[in-house]
Amino acid sequence: MSLHLRFNLNRGPLQLKLDLAVNAGETLALVGPNGSGKTTCLHAAAGLISIDHGTILLNGAVLDDGTGNAFVPAEQRDIGIVFQEHRLFPHMSAQDNVAFGLRAHGIGRKAARLTAAAWLSRMGLGDFAAEKPHSLSGGQAQRVALARALAKAPRLLLLDEPLAAVDASARQDLRRDLATHLRAFAGPRIIVTHDAVDAFVLADRIAVLEGGRIVQTGTTEAISSNPRTRYVADLIGLNFFRGVVRDSALELKNGARLIVVSQHQGNAVATMHPRSVALFHEQPIGSPRNAWPAPIEALEPALDSVRVRIGGQAPLVAEVTAATVASMGLRPGLTIWVAIKATEVHVRPE
Repeated sequence: MSLHLRFNLNRGPLQLKLDLAVNAGETLALVGPNGSGKTTCLHAAAGLISIDHGTILLNGAVLDDGTGNAFVPAEQRDIGIVFQEHRLFPHMSAQDNVAFGLRAHGIGRKAARLTAAAWLSRMGLGDFAAEKPHSLSGGQAQRVALARALAKAPRLLLLDEPLAAVDASARQDLRRDLATHLRAFAGPRIIVTHDAVDAFVLADRIAVLEGGRIVQTGTTEAISSNPRTRYVADLIGLNFFRGVVRDSALELKNGARLIVVSQHQGNAVATMHPRSVALFHEQPIGSPRNAWPAPIEALEPALDSVRVRIGGQAPLVAEVTAATVASMGLRPGLTIWVAIKATEVHVRPE
């Protein structure tokens, strides 16, 4: 079982051109900035919208060819889909919500309810079968939605930001449970997410969509080790620069220069970890070969650190401790000195 998406689709300003394949037993995370076409792609695969040109194939069968003649409606595609907001029927119990899809496929009421009860137990919700959606937490409601999608044994599983509406306290548990259920699903699965942690934990492979085009695909390790755009670098928490290497310096388009250690000459991209960026009140003396003054634009608390966004000609992020922020009096608007060792700038040919 495999899914092949090769199509063009225009919706207002969005011009989506896609060429993706997802294999049986593989989870593909589709990531990208707002407006890049992620949800549109998912809706096309689900049959909620039609494509303009190309084909959508599931296990070799045509679901849409852009002509309208071969378009298979969503209810006939044998797919499971989980939306960002669970979209449960508010007047139905959790058990009846899960049973609904089975009943729609011709399963008898008793059998459908038995299967629904079994799936709720698998989701750890056996004691909540009679509850209405308004009585459930966000995490519980999403588990019901996932059970509803999986109970009818679909050939394809699509998930659109399934963790986005879940509060932080429940997110980790739901992510872990979702990973378990995804691994047990035999067909191809696509998950749309904005969260790098969700993508890295849940997916076997990641596809990055920007401006309606796939700009990078690969495993977590491949994406992390070689981000090709600023968005990808931001996603994984790295600083990213694009320019031309000449005589051990990366020259950016705006004229800024970074001293680097590289044998490569010509077009290149460079990355560095925020922890490699040192901050000083005065011009540093010593080994850093890159040092310049720049204004602090924002402070962003992270799990165990603070990300300091710095402006100027070479905008970047430094990662420091909360104690450093306090002792240095770091604040937006303050001009500080940035220092980076040339050996901490990792250069790759573009």
